[in-house]
Amino acid sequence: MSATMETRLRYRQAALDDIPVLSVLRLSVNENRLSSPDKVTLAMYHDYLTTLGQGWLCEEDGEILGFSVADVRDGSIWALFVRPDSEGRGIGRTLLGMACDWLFAQGHPKVSLSTGIGTRADRFYAAHGWQRELQPGDREVSYSLAAR
Repeated sequence: MSATMETRLRYRQAALDDIPVLSVLRLSVNENRLSSPDKVTLAMYHDYLTTLGQGWLCEEDGEILGFSVADVRDGSIWALFVRPDSEGRGIGRTLLGMACDWLFAQGHPKVSLSTGIGTRADRFYAAHGWQRELQPGDREVSYSLAAR
């Protein structure tokens, strides 16, 4: 690919105007699908982007390819999703790093999250130094990462 045709990924803080696209992207994923699309409302996105936390996104040529949202109240990752056709490009890893760095800067000694058991996300966190915790009967696996 020539330099003039090469596309660049751009990362930025998510804005309220991005919420409709973030919601559509969240519903497009192949794993960790919502059992009911109305479980995560547009109002929830608004709250997380204004008072409960902060969000970031990755875009290319004006299209949003992925996003992350951190919950400042408990130091957790509320959302981390990448469009299925954009997986494998390091987008999720970068967005996760941005969310973790922000939570650590807010004074949290560790970051936590949960994901589906046996998913690619489950394997990703385990392979990248996150502490895995699974209790008998759990429907999701929990992870934590201590500040360095």
